Amino acid sequence: FSPKDVPRFYDISSLCENAHLFQKVIDVMAARYLSMPKERQPTHVLGFDARGFLLGTPLALALKVPFVMMRKAAKTPGLLYESSPYHKEYAEAKPDTMAIRQDAIHKGARVLLLDDLIATGGTAISGFELIAEVGAEVVEFAAIIGIPFLNGVAKIHEYMDGRFKDVDVFTLVHDDSITDATCGDPKDFTGASRIVQCTRK
Repeated sequence: FSPKDVPRFYDISSLCENAHLFQKVIDVMAARYLSMPKERQPTHVLGFDARGFLLGTPLALALKVPFVMMRKAAKTPGLLYESSPYHKEYAEAKPDTMAIRQDAIHKGARVLLLDDLIATGGTAISGFELIAEVGAEVVEFAAIIGIPFLNGVAKIHEYMDGRFKDVDVFTLVHDDSITDATCGDPKDFTGASRIVQCTRK
């Protein structure tokens, strides 16, 4: 039941709706960054609009560091750093730009970038671009799902003449492990529409 014109649309709603699994994901990710040498641990978590907010907030609390929202520029108040336009893995009316507030992250900070998935790399590159503008360092880009055939990781490592080629990209789930049998649409669905419209009584 993809809401976009793509054959497969990944969504983390079922993860967030399972408290035990959601907590496990946050625990695993927190353990990864707390196990780093102190001088390499993130000082900030930056979550991508919008699902990165769901993952980034509890992870930042577990790491006891600030959480920063990277939002679409038109929705962000205050003085901003704004990324260049980027394209997603599905068609949009026009390319988006992302932004962070100018005082959200300081020069020399170590930033973990976090989103629900890594696909074409367009959104991810916006985060790298903004952190570079601040003068901070990207510790790692992390996501729940990786979709390797879209070459997002390669695009990140090639961007700005390879400026980020040594930054790791970490994902929990590989696209190959997600099948129609495990995560596809229900086969017994017989409704006329996937959406039930509320009516006022």
